[in-house]
Amino acid sequence: MSLLDMIGPVMIGPSSSHTAGACRLGLVAHHLLGEAPAQARIGLHASFAKTGRGHGTHLALIAGLLGFAPDDARLPQAFEVAAQAGLTFEFHDADLGDVHPNTALLDVRGAAQRVTVQGSSTGGGVIQVTHVQGLGVNFSGASPTVLLRYTDAVGMIARIATTIAADGVNIATLTCTRETRGGQALLAVELDQALSPEALAFLNRWPDVNWVRMLPKLMDG
Repeated sequence: MSLLDMIGPVMIGPSSSHTAGACRLGLVAHHLLGEAPAQARIGLHASFAKTGRGHGTHLALIAGLLGFAPDDARLPQAFEVAAQAGLTFEFHDADLGDVHPNTALLDVRGAAQRVTVQGSSTGGGVIQVTHVQGLGVNFSGASPTVLLRYTDAVGMIARIATTIAADGVNIATLTCTRETRGGQALLAVELDQALSPEALAFLNRWPDVNWVRMLPKLMDG
């Protein structure tokens, strides 16, 4: 058991699961979008839908989309900051199936990009991201994480792993999902440290790669 398990995360309250975790889910979408968010449609599942407003879930999700950490003093004013930044948003109840009750589906658009993120807040500020762009993933934000969307082809995962190793970075976990053989695929790799700008630029130049996103470590763990 860690100190985090006993006392909880450093955060703006009231709830580690409904506030800190929700904020981190918003942060994931913020980093994956790669530009300022302009519009968001957010589906809230089960407990998030029923009790989220009283626990600050709505504010926390928007705060994360704006790039605020869970301990940012501006979190309670997230709606006002969003209005000033030109971010419009709407919430709706969503039945996302057999998933954790604290789950949200974020559909976020910027001027040029769009990203969808589904994830759960599992307690103590911990999150689990389960889908990005409609494809299955499995990462927590406890480590720097690189995501690549690309056209499925023989040897792609090996080439990506070789590039990561050449950058002197160790892989902690890896998940990959593809739509169909030869279709779009999504790779999420949790790392011991972030990739260098040079390695990211190298991956971005590959003709079969649609986009690359490097997420920073979002929490202790």
